[in-house]
Amino acid sequence: MHPVGFGDFEIGDGSLTVIAGPCLAESQAICDEVCGSVQELCRENGFNFIFKASFDKANRTSAGTVRGAGVEAGLQIIQKTKTRFSVPATTDIHLPDQAALAATVVDVLQIPAFLCRQSDLLEAAAATGKPVNVKKGQFLAPQDTKNIVDKLNSFGASGIVLTERGTSFGYNTLVVDMPGLEIMRAFGVPVCFDATHSAQRPGAAGNASGGVRESIPAMARAATAVGVDALFLEIHPDPSKALSDSATQWPLERARELLEQIKAIHSAVRSLRR
Repeated sequence: MHPVGFGDFEIGDGSLTVIAGPCLAESQAICDEVCGSVQELCRENGFNFIFKASFDKANRTSAGTVRGAGVEAGLQIIQKTKTRFSVPATTDIHLPDQAALAATVVDVLQIPAFLCRQSDLLEAAAATGKPVNVKKGQFLAPQDTKNIVDKLNSFGASGIVLTERGTSFGYNTLVVDMPGLEIMRAFGVPVCFDATHSAQRPGAAGNASGGVRESIPAMARAATAVGVDALFLEIHPDPSKALSDSATQWPLERARELLEQIKAIHSAVRSLRR
């Protein structure tokens, strides 16, 4: 295992890291509200915390849906939140020329699932010197992620994390292969589980993705029991009004109950490993 360091903690050292924030950097107020609240909850439950928000949602179902404020304005919101709360941050990039700019703000670059095999994007991310978190494509088997790890190692990546976010199962449906998390971890890198995107029903709402929000806790508990190194959650103060992924963002007011469940399971898993 090659842990990935972020200042005073590492992903992959036996602790649990929560990567969380709103899907989109909709506003400074929303980012600050979510970051501050989740940071405190993570502190109470003994979790590491990385703030997440997207400056652009390039992989939208419809051309008519909101994409975001753009690279510069979106990164400025993320930078202000990161500075205000003294937390590491991450965001997703979609084009190679976005990597260097995003790396001036965030501490880890995220590669979207649909782009996980794009060699130029992976190489550009690795060249920044920042760790790279790659979401496994919905079309990939767990064992196929070894090629992603090998690519990033060949490009000299400073750190690698793999994230599971569900596998396509027929039309508009995702399933999660829990044993696959251990297959991915066997490649010597920390593994994260994206509980909110795994609850999606891609394209099921016609011109947007649907989802089953109430399935998120069960999947998060199961992945924690398997022994993942990080948990990815998109959290919003009012998901019904979110500008993206409104069906699967977790309500901020319910974040405490979810993280307390995760803490109980993670503590049990750690005790068994001692």
